[in-house]
Amino acid sequence: MVVTVAGCWCSMSFPMISYSRQSAFPARSPSLARVTTPLTLTKTSLQYSGSPLWTGLEANGYRFGYGWRMKRRITTMSYEAGIGVMGTKLGMMTYFEPGGKVVPVTVVGFREGNIVTQVKTVATDGYDAVQVGYRRVRDKKLTKGELGHLNKIGTIPMRHLQEYRLVSIDGFEPNQKLLPEELFKEGDLVDVAGTTIGKGFQGGIKRHNFHRGPMTHGSKSHRAIGSIGAGTTPGRVYKGKKMPGRMGGTKTKIRKLQIVKIDSGLRVFMIKGAVPGKPGNLLRITPAKIVGKNIPKN
Repeated sequence: MVVTVAGCWCSMSFPMISYSRQSAFPARSPSLARVTTPLTLTKTSLQYSGSPLWTGLEANGYRFGYGWRMKRRITTMSYEAGIGVMGTKLGMMTYFEPGGKVVPVTVVGFREGNIVTQVKTVATDGYDAVQVGYRRVRDKKLTKGELGHLNKIGTIPMRHLQEYRLVSIDGFEPNQKLLPEELFKEGDLVDVAGTTIGKGFQGGIKRHNFHRGPMTHGSKSHRAIGSIGAGTTPGRVYKGKKMPGRMGGTKTKIRKLQIVKIDSGLRVFMIKGAVPGKPGNLLRITPAKIVGKNIPKN
């Protein structure tokens, strides 16, 4: 038998072994006691890249597992609309357009960096992507492995490395410097990603905008979240229930923000609106994704 899931799973069957019900399954398991005897069992193992993920027995079409053994996490990356750059949030200010319109903008500066450190291809890495480094630091701030990776192409030591998965990687080579003012122009729409400000452990009112209870007339419920579910049915709390917990400090992307002003002399962008994080936060700026226009529909 061969099981295929997402194009990367395979099943390996071992020699057939015959067991009786009493020896194969414990009597305390009611779900397994219904199996008739004798049974013909097949030991099965699901693997990915040689690592066992699931081991169990198959009997007359039923599968009984010993448990999942996750050796690695399989992640996927979505395509970017184009190569991006990294920047540093400097703060917010008011910008006056030539017509007198007042626009709130976020000022983004660029430190030394935005250098291509690696070009990944389907032949070498299984996908096409461009790795970019940002923010120069001293050698002692990096590990020997990180220094070796950067010294391979003869570039400066940099703190941050990020990948941009592209449909085409033509025109990129290691140690190539990316200039933000050449990649973007005023009026472009960009996606800005960063880490939001951490708020710590917060209650339901601040975290999820819950309403509070009456503060007078003998009410004993002021800022408590109240009921979190029914009683015997379902007899549990549903997953994803909005409750107090840690707020902020997560990766967030704000989409389709407009670049209002580019100052090449000061090496800053003025982007309309607010972006994640506090001043000094690392930002990832990429062309805004528009499905069917600059990225494929599939």
